[in-house]
Amino acid sequence: MDLKIKDRVAIITGATGGMGFATAKILAEEGCKLVLSDLAIDKLERDAASLPGEAICVKADVTDQAAVDALAKAAIDRFGTIDIVIHTSGITGAKGDPLEMTDADYLEAWQIDFMSAVRMARATFPTMREKKRGRFVCITSENAVQPYWEEATYNTAKAALAAFVKNISYEEAKHGILCNTVSPAFIETDMTDGMMEQRAEKMGVSIDEAVKTFLDEERPGIALKRRGRADEVASAIALIVSERGSFINGSNMRIDGGSVQAVQN
Repeated sequence: MDLKIKDRVAIITGATGGMGFATAKILAEEGCKLVLSDLAIDKLERDAASLPGEAICVKADVTDQAAVDALAKAAIDRFGTIDIVIHTSGITGAKGDPLEMTDADYLEAWQIDFMSAVRMARATFPTMREKKRGRFVCITSENAVQPYWEEATYNTAKAALAAFVKNISYEEAKHGILCNTVSPAFIETDMTDGMMEQRAEKMGVSIDEAVKTFLDEERPGIALKRRGRADEVASAIALIVSERGSFINGSNMRIDGGSVQAVQN
């Protein structure tokens, strides 16, 4: 299917990660011009060299507004505009008893998982408003609506992110900018690899067994009994930012295999 986004300029943050780079692959194949950003810039540049079309890599710390502004400027300087922003940067943050988490624990997740999106919007929306066209997609999580008790720092930041994107979707639509979120659950990424490695070590079992028991005990809604793939999330993101998704606004698309056991978000 032609997504009708050839020559569109897309910024992708967290592009070294599984979902970020999987999305970059699809958009590159669709003819987008890419501005890929992360902190691990050396690896990102090596990976980007395998993509078709035009792509530049920009190191940017999303906790710093000046760095985010410079990222947006790099896109404009190279390609003349910004059409699409896909913000995938994030961390799981500190875990444990919510009342034992420190202020610093909560603030770390807040700055990286929530405020980074606010900074990206500040930096990129003026250009998209001028064109009367744009797409803004952020990665939230099942945790925003189905929180797990030991992940309070992450849960609260992602819930705030979901509310923020919904909030701006009303006014920005008047400027032609469609704002949405995508909520993955238990996807094959470095993040969940680390979780399963820790679980396997703690239980004294293989990683495959750790995944199986985690699905049975912690994610019973995933009837498929497997982790999702990064490309499955990327396909949904690509649809939302394309012209095929021109009536999707203020939505949260769950790519969770059924993990969230509710009718509505």
